[in-house]
Amino acid sequence: MNLMLMAEVAFWHYWVFLLLQDIRKQYNGDDNADKLSDLPDCVLLHILSFLNTKYAVQTCVLSKRWKNLWKCLPSLKIGYSNSKRLRGYKNIFYLLFRPRDISSACQVFDFKEPQNFEKFLYQCLSKRDQSIPLQVFDCMGPQIHIESIVKTLPQYLFKLYCHTLTSLHVSVASPQRTLFPNSLNFPALTSLSLRSFDFRVVGDGNVEPFSAFKRLKNLILRDCNVHGNRNLCISSAKLINLAIDYCNLELYTPSLCTFVYKGIPTVQQLCGSKSNLSSVKHVNIDVNIDAISLSESVKTSLILYNWLVELANIESLTINSTILEILYSVPNILKAEFPSLCNLKSLKVKTNLSSIPNGYLAFLLQNAPSAKVYLLR
Repeated sequence: MNLMLMAEVAFWHYWVFLLLQDIRKQYNGDDNADKLSDLPDCVLLHILSFLNTKYAVQTCVLSKRWKNLWKCLPSLKIGYSNSKRLRGYKNIFYLLFRPRDISSACQVFDFKEPQNFEKFLYQCLSKRDQSIPLQVFDCMGPQIHIESIVKTLPQYLFKLYCHTLTSLHVSVASPQRTLFPNSLNFPALTSLSLRSFDFRVVGDGNVEPFSAFKRLKNLILRDCNVHGNRNLCISSAKLINLAIDYCNLELYTPSLCTFVYKGIPTVQQLCGSKSNLSSVKHVNIDVNIDAISLSESVKTSLILYNWLVELANIESLTINSTILEILYSVPNILKAEFPSLCNLKSLKVKTNLSSIPNGYLAFLLQNAPSAKVYLLR
């Protein structure tokens, strides 16, 4: 066991020990009486769910009543880096996936150390009681394993649990990207987070990989790409929160409330035809000036201007100082009529400067002079 792993184990055991001791002090009327074990199972399970499952099992030996409590953990967090540790987890999960009460839902998979988890994942899920709803699937791994899992899961896992899955989080822990399949269908999915995926054009020429997720409310896309330099169409009537970086967009999201973008804006308009972003209230845009040439800065400033016009009803805006520099570099920008940001209540600027030069904020605040300004360093 390396030093980092030993430190992690020691930290979590000590953290749980202190938490349990604090609960004991508050809960015990008699200092000599042990009422900690009388806490409801749901409270104990919530505490244990913060631990890696292996350490949660070890913690359960502290009390006879807790002996089998770990089998009902609502969160399963797996981490392993070699075959020996993998075998140890397999022994534990063979017990976990025995049939048990249906109310004890197996809810979370969290792969912190992604080596060799593909085969192990298949073995664990093959032992799982199919009557227990799987609500959250969270995994991170190297590109070669994620690619294989994405191809096989629709045939195995999602065929069984597609109607119960509400959250899907998949991250490729390597520079290579994995192709996102267009065949996935999760009618109950509300949260989706993807990192390092490629999206491809379908038969009609559009790139719209999320159209089957009718209940999607939260979408996070990090380091994703679209084949053929096309726009990524995000069409969702119920989408509320969207965070995305370095990707061309075309939005059809009438319920969108929060929009977070990191990268260089390249599309003149965020919305597709017959759509608008009047529902958006909170916006966070981060642009890296080092990636923009002088000739591109004027184009980028016009795109940012168009975006802010589209996002006319927002109440809070968070930007970095780069955006102010880009906007201010356009001649006569302060004289331009700006029919937007009338409802702005909060403007946050991420900067390394102690103050913003005079005039930089005037453009954004001309229709909302009473908005509060915060400098984030």
